[in-house]
Amino acid sequence: MSQYRFQFTLGADPQARAVVQQGLKAFNVEQIGDYAYRDVELYARDAAGKVVGGLFGHSGMGWLYVDYLWLAEAQRGAGLGAQLLALVEAEARERGCVGVFLYTYSFQAPDFYHRLGYQPMGVLDDCPPGHQRLYLKKSLAD
Repeated sequence: MSQYRFQFTLGADPQARAVVQQGLKAFNVEQIGDYAYRDVELYARDAAGKVVGGLFGHSGMGWLYVDYLWLAEAQRGAGLGAQLLALVEAEARERGCVGVFLYTYSFQAPDFYHRLGYQPMGVLDDCPPGHQRLYLKKSLAD
């Protein structure tokens, strides 16, 4: 019989989450030193101040990770997405990052990222079923 109790939680358990996060961070810092994750948010607004696109993510361990990138439908194909990525790549360089990592889905815009120099590094098939989750990276080396 196991000496442990296991519990799935349907809601947040901030205390348990903090124990796991702090434990993993302490281990990582022992291995590689402080990696100081920092959030990044970048939004495009129209003349009326309405958000028409944006991205957010975080940097740490030498990379900038784009978690979300979205453009209003009327803005797609007009260069706004490329501008957002160029600006976040510049910010990544300022932060000392060696590259940018993101993922997209096969039904979203993989060709857009490929045109901007993002290289495939992995595929998760049937995520969601019938599609693929595509992992991409871009080196920021000059």
